[in-house]
Formats: sequence, structure tokens, C-alpha cells
Amino acid sequence: MSGLLLIVLIIIFVFIAYVTYGAFIAQKLGINPARKTPAHTKSDNVDYVPTNRFIVLGHHFASIAGAGPIVGPVLAAAFGWLPVYLWILIGGIFMGAVHDFSSTVASLRHEGKSIGEIIRMYIGDRGKKYFLVFSFATMLLVIAVFTNIVSTTFVEVPGAASASVYFIGLAIVFGVVLRRWSGNLLSLTAIGIVLLFIGIWFGENNPLVLSSDTETAVNLWRVILLVYIFFSAVAPVWLLLQPRDYLNSFMLYAVMIGGLIGIFVMNPTVNLEAFRGFRVAMGAEGALVWLFPILFVTVACGAISGFHSLVSSGTTAKQLDNEKDAKIVAYGGMLIEVVLAGVAIIAVATLVTSQFNEFYSAGQYVAAFAVGVGTFISAIPVLNIPVETGTTFAALAVSAFALTSLDTCCRLSRYLFQEFFDDSDKPVLKQFSSNRYIGTAFTVVCGAALVFSGSAGALWPVFGSANQLLAALALLASSVWLAKRGIDNWFVRYPMIFMFAVTLTALIILGYNNYAVGNYLLTVIAGVLFVLAITLAAQAARSFSRSGNERTNDIII
Repeated sequence: MSGLLLIVLIIIFVFIAYVTYGAFIAQKLGINPARKTPAHTKSDNVDYVPTNRFIVLGHHFASIAGAGPIVGPVLAAAFGWLPVYLWILIGGIFMGAVHDFSSTVASLRHEGKSIGEIIRMYIGDRGKKYFLVFSFATMLLVIAVFTNIVSTTFVEVPGAASASVYFIGLAIVFGVVLRRWSGNLLSLTAIGIVLLFIGIWFGENNPLVLSSDTETAVNLWRVILLVYIFFSAVAPVWLLLQPRDYLNSFMLYAVMIGGLIGIFVMNPTVNLEAFRGFRVAMGAEGALVWLFPILFVTVACGAISGFHSLVSSGTTAKQLDNEKDAKIVAYGGMLIEVVLAGVAIIAVATLVTSQFNEFYSAGQYVAAFAVGVGTFISAIPVLNIPVETGTTFAALAVSAFALTSLDTCCRLSRYLFQEFFDDSDKPVLKQFSSNRYIGTAFTVVCGAALVFSGSAGALWPVFGSANQLLAALALLASSVWLAKRGIDNWFVRYPMIFMFAVTLTALIILGYNNYAVGNYLLTVIAGVLFVLAITLAAQAARSFSRSGNERTNDIII
């Protein structure tokens, strides 16, 4: 099988989907360019900031991508490349992109608030509380896991650490300059990209080593990262988050485009088996798992991810200058991620099987992707880049985006903390929670407790199911919102049903497997998530049955 044919098919289907199905969804959601967005109606120069759509696209894509569309497909390749490829393509177009688009527009119509607020309006206060607590806990897990990943990467690859510090400084300068001369976006972007790639050279030649002792160095980086995400979460979005994500997105674009061009030049042969079986050994531990539902939970961001709904309704909806920008940012951003996930599965599928197995058994999923992409980039004659350099660049890009996801998660956690107390009847408590420094400090302290407890790694197997449960709940909220407006919601309702089936089945299997080996903590967590999903679904059904399909007099009309 030709790797070139596989990527060409993805590009063709993604383009057709954006032009046709994306336009259809926009029409169903009632996109209206004349309607003012929350970035204008609630502008505060901190979180609500009207922003050029291409800058928002860069932030949005950098936030939702991270390492997810790379690690997920590589890990799921245990089933063979064909099931992963098909799920990325079908799931990304008809579920993931629709999920992101509908979540963004729902937030736009509700003052830029999270999916939790939509659940409150249509399912009830209790449903909102459950959703926000669950989402906050999931974000804390993400913060803990990504803090450990980034700190370990910085110790293993000191050049990535110094390059990342450089990127942060560059982002701040770029944000300040762009704030004053926003009309020169194209020329400023060109300068920023040049400086960005100079930073890569700077990092390789000036590795940042905090301690010769690995454990000490990791702990120091953990502390530094936790302090960093506090300041990044309370700083105005235009000062650090926007410019950092915008510039970093070009690094991931470069990896993706370089990989694509390399595939076109090489026309590599797929060596990995197309299908390895319905039950296979997955991960470095080699645990036996079934294709359904584990494939759909594992691929995650490459096809659909609940985390995207928190980004869409958390930071993205607060920055959109015009409703029409939601299509390119949310629907288009997810389709770009589909292409990235496609590059990831092709990159590892073209490795020699023995080489892939070696990486896989060691748990080096990013390394497998980096070697594959590095090989593609080295095949481009004009660049004349060695395989080793291409591999290093790909690995650096992934680590940079892990850090991007980390600081975005912290800001989103603050939003969730604030929204939990929004409807409190105690003014003191409401004022206390609305302070962005308090909410962020609470988030960082809780995240730090997880980071240094050593439990984050043990909780990781639950994260895949928790993440997809978020997607099901976000689709549930969009389904009820649209139904109560009298809009046929089949395009979100059917993906919701499928994701509930996947998630609930995965939680039952996960709970049983962990109980069998005596891991009662994960058994309890799986059980709690299962009950939460059933409870919210039941509350949504009761809410809808009470009011039927009647339109509501609220701020969305």
C-alpha cells in the first residue's frame, strides 16, 4: 500500500468535507455575521478580546492538538493501520469537527461561557455542577500528566527546554508589538516565524541543564512549570497565550507540511500490517484489549476529543471577532488535526515492523512518530536535511505543543472554577471565586498535589475514557440546545449516541479489569464516571420531556 495514496485521500476528503458538510453545519447552527460576538459585547482586554481569525485559529489548533493526535494514533496502531486510518477520517469529519463547531457556536450564543452553562440552562443546576466538577478534575489530571511529560522531556532534551524559554520571551514581545501594530499581521508574522526557527537553533546550541541529578532536575522543572502556568493563566490572553500559540502553530504546520511534502517525494510503502486483530496487546505493558471500544477511546484527539469542547467554549469563543470565523477556526481546525493524525499513522506505518515494535514496546510513541517524519523531511531534495535533524525538529515540535496544552488547561480550569460559583446566592463567595488569581492559585495547588503524589501515571488509563465522556456530554448539551430551538439536531445527536456507547462500554471494561487486579482506586473512578454519564443523560431526557420541542426565550435567540 502506498503512503502517498493514503494521505492524498485524506486531503481530498477533508477539503470536500469543509466545503460541503462544514457549510451545511454552519447553516443548521444559524451562523450570522451580523450578530455581535462575546469578544465585543463583553470585551475586557483580558479574556474577551476581538482577534483576527487566523491568530485565533493558531491558538485554537495549538491548544487542541498538543501531543494527542500523534500519541493516540500511534498507540492505537496496535490494531493495525487500517482501523486507525478509517476512524480518523470518518470520526474526524462527522463527529470531531461537528463536536468542535457546535461547542464553539453554543458558547458564542451564551456569552462565551463553557458547555457547563449550556447544561445549566437546559438540563439544570445540578447537571451543571456535575459537569463542571468532572471537567475540572479532568483538567487537573491533564495538568499533572503534561507537567510530568514536559519536565521529563526538558531533562532528557535540554535543548527543548532552552528553546521553550526562548519561545515564551518571543511570544511576549510579539504580543506587545502586535497589540500596537495589528495592521501589519503578515509582515510581523514573517518576522516572528524567522525568530521562532532561530530559537530552535538557539536551543540546540544552548542546552539548559538545571542539575546533573535527573530526579532533582525533573522536580525543579515541575516547580518552574507550575509557576509559569499560574502567570500564563492570569495574564491578558493577548500578552502570552495568543501569540505563543499562534507562533508555535507554525512549528507544527512546518512538521506537518514537511511530512506531507516528504510523503509526496518518497511515496513510502506501508510496512505495518493493515489489521492485526480484534483483540491485541496494547501499550508498553502489553495488556490485551478489544478493538471496540478501546480503538475509539485511544485515538482521541485524532478523531474526536472532549477536551476540544472546553477549548472551544473556554478560550476560543471569547476571542472570535465574527461568528463566521467559527467555521474556519473550529470545524477547519479539527480537519487540520485530522491531516496531522493521518501523517502520524502513516509515519509509523512506513517504519520497518521490527523498528516500530521496538519503539512501541518501550513506550516511545513520540519517538516513533519523530523518526518517521524525520525520514520524510530528509527526502526533500531542496532542504537537504539529515534524518537526525528532521527527527529532532519533529520531537521538539511535539514537546512545545505539550507545553502549550499545559498552560491552556490551567486557564480553562480557572474558567471552570469561576463558573461553578457564578450562580451562588452568597455575594462574598461569588466575589471570592471571580478573582482570577484565586481561581488560578487553587488550580495550580491542586495540580501540584497530583504532580508530586505520583498518582498521575496510575490515573492515565482512565483519562482516555474521561476525555471521550466529555465529548459525549458536550454533544448532549448541543443536542438539547438545538432541540429546544426547534432545530433538527441529528448531526450532533447520532455522534452523541455513539460516543456514549463507546465511553460507557469502555468504563465497564476498565472498571472490571482494574477490579480484577486489585486496583480499587481506578475501579471507583470508572464507576463514578459511569454514574455521572447516566445521571446527566437521564436529567437531559427529563428536561426535554418536560418542555418538548418548544423554543426558549433566552439569550441564544
